[in-house]
Amino acid sequence: MRLAIGFLALVGMTVLFGGSAHAAAGIAENWQLGFQDAVTPVMREINSFHNFILYVITAISVFVLGLLVWVMIKFNAKANPTPTKTTHNAVIEVLWTVIPILILLVIAIPSFRLLYLQRDLPQADMTIKATASQWLWSYEYPDHDDLAFDAVMVEDEDLQPGQPRLLTTDNAVVVPVNATVRVIVTANAVIHNWAMPSFGVKMDAIPGRLNETWFKAEQTGMFYGQCSELCGSRHAFMPINVKVVTQDEFDAWLVKAKEEFASVEDHKRLAGNLSD
Repeated sequence: MRLAIGFLALVGMTVLFGGSAHAAAGIAENWQLGFQDAVTPVMREINSFHNFILYVITAISVFVLGLLVWVMIKFNAKANPTPTKTTHNAVIEVLWTVIPILILLVIAIPSFRLLYLQRDLPQADMTIKATASQWLWSYEYPDHDDLAFDAVMVEDEDLQPGQPRLLTTDNAVVVPVNATVRVIVTANAVIHNWAMPSFGVKMDAIPGRLNETWFKAEQTGMFYGQCSELCGSRHAFMPINVKVVTQDEFDAWLVKAKEEFASVEDHKRLAGNLSD
């Protein structure tokens, strides 16, 4: 009975708090329940679908728990010393077949709708190419004079106040707010994964293959992600920073970035010299 009460309490807390994000957008927080705040249309739909499924599985769990408690009380040896010889019940057998099918159909419709939203890339305002290496990310802006740069994790001793440990890079991907950004993802050596929780983006970076995804950030700020594939000894040290700014700030950053960073060809040539 104590176990049942504890389970019900856990389910209640999950229903009340698990469906809403208790972390600010961009970064997870200690004792967080739920996802990070959504800042893209895709992430909003993911949150909505998650909350819907949470209520469905909670209802199923409570129903099954109720059946188990009812069976233990009503059909134990003391309360029911002479068990029934019933072996079949056509109505119950039809119900426990049809009802799960209907539940799966109810779940499948919004699931397919969400998958279509994620995979049907809209007309992009700009494109960014993210290339994973061991162990850093390289970015290219093909629509902006082939701008290219690396993003390497900032070590603990170099962190500035307010910069989160293991999540900060020396260079951030900068995009304008409310712009539809197409992200091409690939890798050089092993499989990595470009993941940004607040955007609802998680895409494998596979050597020799170009995968693509998209996001439209509707809120300015700094957003943090990480490589989400077990890629090697420094898997935990490949963070991703995306800084969403206004259009004017993005234009100003472009001017500065073109002076600071190289073009794609220059960047590759420099990387080749460093590897030698």
